[in-house]
Amino acid sequence: MTATLAAPPTRWRGTDFGTQVLVLTQRSLRTLVSDPRMVVFSVLQPLIMLTLFSQIFAGITNTPGFPTDVSYIDFLMPAILVNTAMQSALQAGVGLVTDMKNGVLARFRSLPIRLGAVLVARSLSDLVRTAAQLVLMLVLAVTIFGFSPAGGIAGVAGALALSLAVGWGLGWIFLAVASWLRNAELMQTVGFLAMFPLMFASSAYVPVSGLPGWLQAVANVNPLTYAVDAARALALSHPVTGVPAALGTSAVLAAIGWVFAVRGFRRPL
Repeated sequence: MTATLAAPPTRWRGTDFGTQVLVLTQRSLRTLVSDPRMVVFSVLQPLIMLTLFSQIFAGITNTPGFPTDVSYIDFLMPAILVNTAMQSALQAGVGLVTDMKNGVLARFRSLPIRLGAVLVARSLSDLVRTAAQLVLMLVLAVTIFGFSPAGGIAGVAGALALSLAVGWGLGWIFLAVASWLRNAELMQTVGFLAMFPLMFASSAYVPVSGLPGWLQAVANVNPLTYAVDAARALALSHPVTGVPAALGTSAVLAAIGWVFAVRGFRRPL
């Protein structure tokens, strides 16, 4: 009678990359939902900006160079979408720094998890958060401020999708910066120093033709101007020419951000 040899134990190698991304994304979203204060305050800032700018700059509609038959709220709202997505991209980097400091990532490193899955999950969870934030902003703009662009629902949906693409690409840049700086305060300082010139030296709030000469030159090479103009053209049903450039730039930023984010993320905590 021959003895039956036991099969050698199989080594568990963990789940696949897609499952890891899904589980980690759900974790980040649950963390967000568990603290509604984060949702409230993330909406307050762009809502305050929308309220102030729609009232302060409403008279710009009477100046030369402003599009005819367009209200200022219809002109402004696509820019608010892009700017809000850009500000949310900064929060992606801040959130990554927070995870680094509170020990979450140290625990992840002890598990059979690919570090790239952590970054992708952070990017996707912030994309979902930004989408919810922008949709809520649109609802408020329609119900409170009378936002009703000529492009209708399809045009607004296109502007929303473009804003999310721009924010997602910038989010990877901020994730890369966060993985190297690893300091929330410094991260926010660097982010705001980069964002405010981009926001105000662009076509976001006034037509470029209404800016001083030197600022027009800056706005004409500002990549945010192209993103805002493309989103505005979609919402207002104007000829669209800048969408491929905006999407291509976002893809390039995402690729560059991914490379540097992974390299910085792999450094010891």
